Amino acid sequence: MATAELDNQALETLTSDERVTKWRLDQLRAAGYSDAVAARLAARTDIDLHVAVDLMRAGCPVEVALRILC
Repeated sequence: MATAELDNQALETLTSDERVTKWRLDQLRAAGYSDAVAARLAARTDIDLHVAVDLMRAGCPVEVALRILC
């Protein structure tokens, strides 16, 4: 079975909240957050994803971004 098929099957078993968290995680990783930090931020629905991504795109150090966001 192809990897894409496995990924699609895995996604189908997720709840809608889990899909949103995974999407947030992917966006945060793409913005430059480490896996651990991205996972922390993705799980926090009180943190604005767009602000988190914009901070990284603006060159904000992760430590400062976390102080702003959390």
